[in-house]
Amino acid sequence: MQRDWPLLGPLQWMRYVNKQVKVKTGKDEERRGWLLTVDPVSASLVLVNFGEEGRASVQVVMGHAVEEVEVLQEADEETTERLQTSFLPPETRSLDPAELRRRKGVVRRWLEKNRLPVEEEGDELKVAGVLTITAPYGPEDCCSSNQIILDRIQKLLQNRTRVQPDHPETDPA
Repeated sequence: MQRDWPLLGPLQWMRYVNKQVKVKTGKDEERRGWLLTVDPVSASLVLVNFGEEGRASVQVVMGHAVEEVEVLQEADEETTERLQTSFLPPETRSLDPAELRRRKGVVRRWLEKNRLPVEEEGDELKVAGVLTITAPYGPEDCCSSNQIILDRIQKLLQNRTRVQPDHPETDPA
């Protein structure tokens, strides 16, 4: 059981992550759930409860309101995996490595067809040395500090999906 929650630091908070906890916030108020993370600035806790059909509900308990935190249960491997993947985009969770390689190749060929210099660095595509595209290689997976280039490459990738739908039977692999 832990009192003075906001006064603890991130190293102590990490001991509670991926565990089922009971958080006392007032005289007769308490919240229960799996601790997903703790905000390092406000000491606020993010609790997750799994419901029917794999749905998850999320509660944020403000750090200043926390009076006491008690660990109820350790997470097993399945629960830890659920906590880590529940908030990923659905397609990221379900794509196998072969599909990701295929998508990377399709996007690389599309960029080269549009006369852009592209290099592969592991699982990432680097465009003109100033933009990175990570898996699953969609417009939202682009990252660059140059907003103009970022916008243009994202639009180019959006146009690819309109002109060349992303289906294995239509994309040359």
